[in-house]
Amino acid sequence: MIKLQIIGNLGKDCNVREVNGRKVINFSVAHTDKYRDAQGNPKERTTWVECSYWTDKTAVADYLLKGRTVYAEGAPEADAYTNKDNQPAATLRMRVQNIQLLGGNTEAQGANQGNVSHMGASPAPAMRTSIPEPATSMANDDLPF
Repeated sequence: MIKLQIIGNLGKDCNVREVNGRKVINFSVAHTDKYRDAQGNPKERTTWVECSYWTDKTAVADYLLKGRTVYAEGAPEADAYTNKDNQPAATLRMRVQNIQLLGGNTEAQGANQGNVSHMGASPAPAMRTSIPEPATSMANDDLPF
């Protein structure tokens, strides 16, 4: 299996549809890479991923709104086409298997449905800054060798 992972912002509110008796949530995620070209000029490149999340539990759709940050992973697909300027182009799509709502509204904490999880809305994530000492310690004299 090929797996695609993306963290980005939703470009518009999601769309929930029913197809052949199954529900699908469609949304688009943008990720922007910032870099410098060979001359040192700042550049940006935005990649859009069109996402489809097939699920019976569509409560998460209430939180998939324009501008929200999400993490999504799933199986990628690419479609080639000719754009309106008659140039070759491609669309990156993903069939979402897991999604996480990152940051945002604390009301979202109650919407855990299916393969959806929520990262806390606290301003600073909790970090483990040290590794705890073991409960017991051995002196060098106690080593078996």
